[in-house]
Amino acid sequence: MTSLQSPPSTALMHLSPEAARLKEVLERFVREECVPAEEEYDAHVAQFSGAARWTAEAVPPCLGRLQRRAQSLGLWNLFLPRPLPDFVSQMCQPYVAPALYLGNREYGILCETMGRSFLAPEACNCSAPDTGNMEVLLKHGTKAQQKRYLKPLLEGTCRSTFLMTEPDVASSDATNIQTQLIKQTGTSQYLLSGRKWWSTGAMDPRCKIALVLCKLQHSSNNNKSALETTTTTTTTGRHGAHTVVVMPMQSKGVQCVRPLTVFGYDDAPHGHAEVRLEQVQLDASHLIIGESKGFEVAQSRLGPGRIHHCMRAVGLAARCLELLLERVTDPHRNTFGTEQGMWQHSAVLEQVADSVIDLECARLLTLQCAHLMDQVGARSARDAIAGIKVRVPELCINIVDRAIQIHGGAGVSGDFILARALANLRTLRIADGPDAVHKRTIGLLHVKKQLKQKQKSKQSRL
Repeated sequence: MTSLQSPPSTALMHLSPEAARLKEVLERFVREECVPAEEEYDAHVAQFSGAARWTAEAVPPCLGRLQRRAQSLGLWNLFLPRPLPDFVSQMCQPYVAPALYLGNREYGILCETMGRSFLAPEACNCSAPDTGNMEVLLKHGTKAQQKRYLKPLLEGTCRSTFLMTEPDVASSDATNIQTQLIKQTGTSQYLLSGRKWWSTGAMDPRCKIALVLCKLQHSSNNNKSALETTTTTTTTGRHGAHTVVVMPMQSKGVQCVRPLTVFGYDDAPHGHAEVRLEQVQLDASHLIIGESKGFEVAQSRLGPGRIHHCMRAVGLAARCLELLLERVTDPHRNTFGTEQGMWQHSAVLEQVADSVIDLECARLLTLQCAHLMDQVGARSARDAIAGIKVRVPELCINIVDRAIQIHGGAGVSGDFILARALANLRTLRIADGPDAVHKRTIGLLHVKKQLKQKQKSKQSRL
């Protein structure tokens, strides 16, 4: 991993007095308000079926209640690492500013707390893909884009999606993306066409904004439709044509084709969707940074986001470990001669121990990565970021799987959070790039470093 002296584990968990007080407030909010509201949330959504699950009526009222409570407690937009620019803060409601601005490591610790409830991140306006999209608009957006798109996201009056993955290509290699942004030669007008899927939140009735990764092409004839013209890709290398645009989801030509399920869960009314883009009319005001800057934009939203995902996974795994411990110490669940609970079996104790170890490994590995990002930035911590993306979901999945096994049939039922947790965590091994892609990144970084050292050593001997 990136060479920087690691602080001791106690230092990784250290919070400033102000952050420690904020964590106490967040813990109480999650424990006393978010977790109890989960049953109410599920019961409300369960009243709807089919297309009605993706309507405004299907959004549980308890979510709005939790969001207003988070705003009043200073728990809103905790992901923001620094004060908003004056222009942005002046146009937003006062509650958009969190009670405290945190670095990646300290915010990561709070993410673990939020991860204990599937409602907490959204209640605090700290859920994907909105946080990544807001980070992009803050870093790269024009003032006009920030006013139109960033303001409602910061205030929580709408949600957003990021359209990247495609069903017809191996889009784990983003250079394969086929969605076309066709520029009318001699103008600043564009037509966007393509097919996306696993577009998180696209069918949410509150989703009003989409960021789209596409490939820039030039039309050679303005008198024909974009699909009839001969086009030539403008590239400089494998990454040169890629561009990110921001647009309203209600734009003409944007069609949500269908909701997608994850192991049978549709996660309505948010979920994931397949989206078709048919000659969506855009202009230069929709470009993020400009033409052919797509990879720069896309990568800028992934570093912090992976810290958030991993620490929320740790929080979810910690909750599942607590369920495991509660189950094995239940004195009424005795098997094969035990009198005080299943914990008296050595095999059960071994599963408890493995889970405790895995949880601590996942936590410290992620916080070490967050510490590196705070010290040297996301680019210099690329191998550490890739490392947690591979290992942390795997460690957390192991914990949840053991908890399911201990619970028996109850573990795969809807009576506990375990089955949902497993489905959620398993997707992390694919979301934002599959394990193999990140292992390739780690391997290449270290091999190139070694080759560079060998070349340097060779030159010094000449």
